[in-house]
Amino acid sequence: MSMHRPSPFATPNLDDAPRDVHHDGETRRTLRIGLVAPPVLRIPPQRYAGTERIVAALADGLVARGHHVTLFASGDSTAGSETVAVVPTAAWHGRSTGDTSTFGMLAAMKALEHAERFDLLHSHVDVMSLPLVRQSPVPVLTTFHARLDLPGLFEAVRAFGKAPLVAISQSQRRWHPDANWVATIPHGLPLRAMPFSSRTGEYLAVVGRATPEKGIAEAIEVAKASSIPLRIAAKALDPAEHAYVDTYIRPALGDDVRFLGELGPDERDPLLAGALATLMLGAWPEPFGLVAIESLATGTPVIARRAGALPEIVEHGIDGFLVDDLAEATLAVSLVADLDRARIRERAIARFDVDRMVTAYERLYHALIEEGSGKGTRDRLNGSGSPSEPRPLVGIRVGGADAEHDGRHP
Repeated sequence: MSMHRPSPFATPNLDDAPRDVHHDGETRRTLRIGLVAPPVLRIPPQRYAGTERIVAALADGLVARGHHVTLFASGDSTAGSETVAVVPTAAWHGRSTGDTSTFGMLAAMKALEHAERFDLLHSHVDVMSLPLVRQSPVPVLTTFHARLDLPGLFEAVRAFGKAPLVAISQSQRRWHPDANWVATIPHGLPLRAMPFSSRTGEYLAVVGRATPEKGIAEAIEVAKASSIPLRIAAKALDPAEHAYVDTYIRPALGDDVRFLGELGPDERDPLLAGALATLMLGAWPEPFGLVAIESLATGTPVIARRAGALPEIVEHGIDGFLVDDLAEATLAVSLVADLDRARIRERAIARFDVDRMVTAYERLYHALIEEGSGKGTRDRLNGSGSPSEPRPLVGIRVGGADAEHDGRHP
């Protein structure tokens, strides 16, 4: 499908008449969707990122299904159908500058200016967009990408109790059981394109940011205890991250521990595919874990701390191992070569491929829009009116046994 992309500063032309599209046996009206994203990195990002990669995958997946998707993001973004620039170019140029929440607020306010042109706004700037729910003439859906238990974030979710929310894991939403969770939708990426290696690797890998919560210092300790080389692909942008590199990573460097810096996908994906295991030993409640699903998609098992959403992604003894301390992590390294890498990849694709995520959001958009016409979203999604026991929108689990299917995907 050819896409016309006007100037980043142009007003989107969304006056085309709606039409029906067909996907997986369903006929649905095409939608005019505004995706609100932090304008700190371009979409898609050139190197590693979290929220921006998900927004790009969702935008392009929706466009492929015939929907018109407008990004409210940095003006150099190229995903979706078109971009309305919040700032001319990505606010981060090789280093983090400023408060990302402030940029998120700017994106939310820009989207509100154009709201009447859309069927729905879908925000990815966390709590910064919650006030839009009370001001927008169209439904506003918020997917949270951050943890929600911290001061300020916790109170903000409670303050906007009627806002329709999407969680990316059960762990993320557990502190807000009474919030208006309309779905739990795990992240998805185009995992079928990830390289696969059936061969057991000879090194351990860490991918992420150079921060204490990513467990890099712990990974170094486990690698040395296991006498197995370690490859660290970590980005360091702000002064605290550079200080972490100087304090914990550089003193450990040598033939067995190598620091590769931040890698783009052409280097990062083969690094994951060639590893014996990917280590995720940070002791913090990570809301999801994109590195985990990417590693699993290459066939490489994950050894992860039993924290946050990782127990929902990694099934112990099948996809890798869940550990509670470094002694268990060292034991897991000695056992990980016995796992079935082909099965690991198959399970990852079945549970976390991008098509599942796009389908889940597409159904949710239609349900929310119909609610605006007098039909009940919660009845559509959960089969009941109880706000305290919402179910995932699609019939899959984030973790657990082999993927459950909703009948629409092979």
